[in-house]
Amino acid sequence: MNLQPSMSRAVTLLFATACGMSVANIYFAQPLLDQLSNEFNIDHSIIGVVITITQIFYGLGLLLLVPLGDLLNQRRLIIGQMLLSTTALVIVGTASFSVVLFTGMALVGLLAVVTQTLVAFAATMASPTERGRVVGIVTSGIVIGILLARTFAGLLTDLTGWRSVYLVSAVLMLVMVCMFLKVLPKVEREVKSLPYHQLIKSVFTLFVQERTLRIRSVLAMLIFADFSILWTSLVLPLSAPPLALSHSVIGAFGLVGVAGALAATQAGKLADRGYGQRTTGIALVLLLISWLFINYLEQSFLALIVGIVLLDLAVQAVHVTNQTMILPLRTEARSRLTAGYMMFYSIGGAGGSIASTQMYAHFGWGGVCFLGALISAIALIFWAMTKRLTKN
Repeated sequence: MNLQPSMSRAVTLLFATACGMSVANIYFAQPLLDQLSNEFNIDHSIIGVVITITQIFYGLGLLLLVPLGDLLNQRRLIIGQMLLSTTALVIVGTASFSVVLFTGMALVGLLAVVTQTLVAFAATMASPTERGRVVGIVTSGIVIGILLARTFAGLLTDLTGWRSVYLVSAVLMLVMVCMFLKVLPKVEREVKSLPYHQLIKSVFTLFVQERTLRIRSVLAMLIFADFSILWTSLVLPLSAPPLALSHSVIGAFGLVGVAGALAATQAGKLADRGYGQRTTGIALVLLLISWLFINYLEQSFLALIVGIVLLDLAVQAVHVTNQTMILPLRTEARSRLTAGYMMFYSIGGAGGSIASTQMYAHFGWGGVCFLGALISAIALIFWAMTKRLTKN
């Protein structure tokens, strides 16, 4: 397999940008639910199904589409999925009926998994000594895309209406496709001829065979549960009295989280040097400490900001370290390793979102922070019990 010795910083940033844009498509709808409810005459009690459909199909895409990166030409797969994503975004942006909207949202979620194919391809393109750095930058693009999606959608909706959010994103995705046509190398790989059903089955087989994948997937589930516990429920106390902040101000807290995500790109470099376990332990301690600051939301915005930066730094540092440790396990199965790992990541996110709103409804913000700290402590204990079972 003839690969370039490493990825240039410009190409790495291009990958990160594409990842951020693709994953943001899933989260655009969150601040637009009221607009969609009025536009399509959907009751407020069920409009949330828009988010549910998108997330369900994203999960299906992780299992059904991402493993194809080990079977097909990754360059063609990435460009093809991004072109289809552009079409899906146009369907949503021009929908006149709710059934068309739901269909478009399902396709947006399904095709957003191109982010994981990009991560696996970036790991393949990078040299072994710089793989952690590259993966760190590219995956940071994903977290930043999630954090900034609400801000982008809210600002654009205020200026030109909700449809422009999806149509502008479609144009940007098309521009990204044109750039990738020039940048992505035409890598020829020797791949085993494997029936599709066996390809999907092998995702689960990898869990049985690879202990590091199992351990790091559980950590992924726990840290992203923490991430979702904060970001799903944060809008509730900030928008309610006595704070009663506007959605624009609330969206600005996502910018604070970006600082933490950017800082965590260094985690990949540390993993490259053999400090993956140490980085994980420090990050999980910071994750636990972050909830002490976040708990003072109503008393101090400064404490909240410190807590958000620490939480996003910790989550991204562990996530980058996880991927840096699992992707070298099977060079011929990187897409399947990514698919299996991210399924746990998504389970954690979904569970954290549901649990956080329930805790807030019954026990207020203190209950949310207790839940977040509890999950953080479980993750730290789990890491301490398993750190000797994996290398790095």
